[in-house]
Amino acid sequence: MGGLGGPAPAPGSRRMPLRTYRWEQIRSHDLPGDKWLVLERRVYDISRWTQKHPGGSRLLGHHGAEDATDAFHAFHPDLHFVRKFLRPLLIGELAPDEPSPAGVQNAQLVEDFRALRQTAEDMKLFEANPAFFALLLAHILAMEMLAWFLVCLLGPGWLPSTLAALILALSQAQSWCLQHDLGHASVFRKSRWNHLAQQFVMGHLKGFSAHWWNFRHFQHHAKPNIFHKDPDVTVAPVFLLGESSVEYGRKKRRYLPYNHQHLYFFLIGPPLLTLVNFEVENLAYMLVCMQWTDLLWAASFYFRFFLTYAPFYGVPGVLVLFVAVRVLESHWFVWITQMNHIPKEIGQEKHRDWASSQLAATCNVEQSFFNDWFSGHLNFQIEHHLFPTMPRHSYRKVAPLVRALCAKHGLRYEVKPFLTALADIVRSLKKSGDVWLEAYLHQ
Repeated sequence: MGGLGGPAPAPGSRRMPLRTYRWEQIRSHDLPGDKWLVLERRVYDISRWTQKHPGGSRLLGHHGAEDATDAFHAFHPDLHFVRKFLRPLLIGELAPDEPSPAGVQNAQLVEDFRALRQTAEDMKLFEANPAFFALLLAHILAMEMLAWFLVCLLGPGWLPSTLAALILALSQAQSWCLQHDLGHASVFRKSRWNHLAQQFVMGHLKGFSAHWWNFRHFQHHAKPNIFHKDPDVTVAPVFLLGESSVEYGRKKRRYLPYNHQHLYFFLIGPPLLTLVNFEVENLAYMLVCMQWTDLLWAASFYFRFFLTYAPFYGVPGVLVLFVAVRVLESHWFVWITQMNHIPKEIGQEKHRDWASSQLAATCNVEQSFFNDWFSGHLNFQIEHHLFPTMPRHSYRKVAPLVRALCAKHGLRYEVKPFLTALADIVRSLKKSGDVWLEAYLHQ
């Protein structure tokens, strides 16, 4: 079988031998406008392609001068489709005596992880169950209808309005999860169907841009918990995480009282992320990148929301309801998405292999029906990060295989109780703040 550049030539056909490269040559091509990439021992010049990459230039650039084979497989469910884009970019291959995983990477772990992925494919764990995702969408729409019926039947009083806001916040949270599945192309076989469905869920049901989310989220998956590559942890100078605490302390930087960041986190973290930061960043992205289709989808959400509830509350009341829903939703988003990441290792790029880098940045939360539903199966964060395109209903089945791989290679497979995982967010913020203060006072 041929490499990623295309199928092997037919017997008897002639083909010019590819030029061979060594890792020291490849590593020099990791500059803006000069990016090389290694995929299954073949070397590609992606310098011009980065701007055309559907996942964004940053995502591709984060793997510059690296062996990105496992990342390539992780992000692309249809390898045959994307291979045609690689053929014109092929410039050579690794020299025969050069190792595929370079530097500090564990060659045996890389081999075993690829075998695990093949086992998961043979078990058909990457095949989605349409009924599962249809039920997810149905229960989201049912919650939307239930909230409206409460206000319609009981009137816009405090009790029905509060219940409606809670139900709408749950609906919005579950919409985050469903659009997340669609963004990873784990629902439909064809990428286009996933993208169209994601635009509906993210745009019409939530009021956000699917392109904006994918731009951010794919970077997070490519390099989780890596400063300046994962936007989810590049939050200084508001919060200091991991290695940034020591850096800011040594440089005597004090924009905020970071030794109290675990306290002001409750004021400006969970309540405001979705309501303020995401709303502003999302709108700016759509305007700057001219994502007019996403803008229309988002506008349809606001039009529907105000049209639905204005007869009961008037415009000022609808604005209050909208803010209440966003604040409640924001609490869910911050606690659920960060309980698996913030307490883990956060720092600079260490160029690990795919499995090691994902395991160092993620942990799981105990499995239960409630945890699975409430977190959108993000309690299986380890499995999700190792296999982003795997449908979430398969995580429980692949988890024992991942646990066995970790045991074989001495990697930590961490599983926490739900409340412990939430509390660890605050503990890690306090720990980072204390580290900053110690470095600040003693350098």
